[in-house]
Amino acid sequence: MSEEKSLNFIEEIIEEDLRTGKHDGRVLTRFPPEPNGYLHIGHAKSICLNFGLAKKYNGKTNLRFDDTNPITEEAEYVESIKKDVQWLGFQWAEELYTSDYFETLYEYAVKLIKKGLAYVDKSNSEEIAISKGTPTQPGIAAPDRDRSIEDNLRLFQEMREGKYKDGEMVLRAKIDLADPNMHMRDPLLYRIKHAVHHRTGDTWCIYPMYDFGHGQSDSIEKITHSLCTLEFVPHRPVYDWLIEKLEIFPSRQYEFARLNLTYTVMSKRRLLELVREKHVDGWDDPRMPTISGLRRRGFTPASIREFCDRIGVAKRENLISMSLLEFCIREDLNKTAWRRMAVLDPIKLIITNYPEGKTEELSGENNPEAEDGEGSRIIPFSKELWIERNDFMEDAPKKFFRLTPGKSVRLKHAYIVECHDFKKDEEGKVTEVHCTYIPNSKSGEDTSGMRVKGTIHWVSAGHAEKAEVRLYDRLFAEEDPMASENFKDSLNPNSLQIIENAYIESDLAKAEMDKNYQFMRLGYFTLDEKISRKNHLVFNRTVTLRDSWAKEVKKGKKK
Repeated sequence: MSEEKSLNFIEEIIEEDLRTGKHDGRVLTRFPPEPNGYLHIGHAKSICLNFGLAKKYNGKTNLRFDDTNPITEEAEYVESIKKDVQWLGFQWAEELYTSDYFETLYEYAVKLIKKGLAYVDKSNSEEIAISKGTPTQPGIAAPDRDRSIEDNLRLFQEMREGKYKDGEMVLRAKIDLADPNMHMRDPLLYRIKHAVHHRTGDTWCIYPMYDFGHGQSDSIEKITHSLCTLEFVPHRPVYDWLIEKLEIFPSRQYEFARLNLTYTVMSKRRLLELVREKHVDGWDDPRMPTISGLRRRGFTPASIREFCDRIGVAKRENLISMSLLEFCIREDLNKTAWRRMAVLDPIKLIITNYPEGKTEELSGENNPEAEDGEGSRIIPFSKELWIERNDFMEDAPKKFFRLTPGKSVRLKHAYIVECHDFKKDEEGKVTEVHCTYIPNSKSGEDTSGMRVKGTIHWVSAGHAEKAEVRLYDRLFAEEDPMASENFKDSLNPNSLQIIENAYIESDLAKAEMDKNYQFMRLGYFTLDEKISRKNHLVFNRTVTLRDSWAKEVKKGKKK
């Protein structure tokens, strides 16, 4: 009998809340992305956590867009976020926006002013930063801190009416300038931004800061467990203070460690930098850690959910190995990907004793890992084949078990062949390999009694389809790119290799989008959803069959 999985600290909190009847036994979480970029694998952890907890405890999860900065936010990002959440396998209870609450939040701010707990400050950003003091020295009151309630109400109303320029004044909470937590030293609640909002247009020119919009939106929705990453721990006292002073539903914030992944960066600002400077081909470049990039590369929702489950929920930051994410996709694709043969660096193999013009129809299982093999496909076999260049050596070492003069190998799903000759071009490059085949050595019907140590893949030259194949690798060559003085200095120059004329099984002409394939001995591949066309197939390598990167690092070939 398997051991029951232990609870993480958030599950322990929820179970205690349910036991004591807190929130009337409800569990309502939310996933609150800002629509200023595409979601990445770090967001996937938060998505899986919020939606997973709600599912486990018969609760619900809202998708709420934190759209309080019209300068950086776009409808394109909203749509991409919705697509990513659904692709991961989750459906929200309600689709909401902080902008839905702009009028309510404004009224909350007025309430604080009337209580003497907020004031309009005409100081500029530098003056405000200086007045906050340092972690060891208390802040200094701004000249406007003791302005009358009446004047604050008037000025705040005029801010809303658009009478002032961006940065001319802000609304601040009046808390404690000597608080050891710098965030509690009169935090900003509202700023002026004359910009068109993607939903409200130019209706508003003042927008709530994160500290003001976040907790109050949670409260309006009656969120029971507001889950944030650890960088928001210092913000929690502000969250609690505002809810207490506004006397609204007491949502509670809980913090967990965000996902940090090796060989990549997990900052939307830096990812945007890579996009704008064209180091990558957009947010959905298959080398990017974005969910759309992972999807385009061939990662499956199941593999990402499994990865998030394996890393768990912790209270301390740590660096998770990219190898674990790759392990999860290999585990999933080994069970689900259909096997096919493809040749990326071809040389011609001619079977000299095979009848001219003859074509056989061989058979191969789609997935031998499945109980029923998931059916089979027809593989044409003929006199001339394409094989991988590295499967032949003119002068091979003793432990080379592929083709070399005088040696035999098995052709996958087909016959045993023995090499007896080869041809070179004027530059000394091998162009053809000549073999004879053993007619009674056919796979599944072999009566030859021969035993060979090597098996190689191939495609029939007269039936093969051409395709473009893109071999993707890790975007950065350094394990922790952020440790560099400039993170872009550690970009991996070999993160993409494009093979324009690969040969693939004829059956792959019918390859489906969102379907994964194992190219035998080469790795797992999928059609590129963005650039592949019926008359120009483009396959992306999702991951190699084994973790070759770790071995290369050990040898010192990669840093």
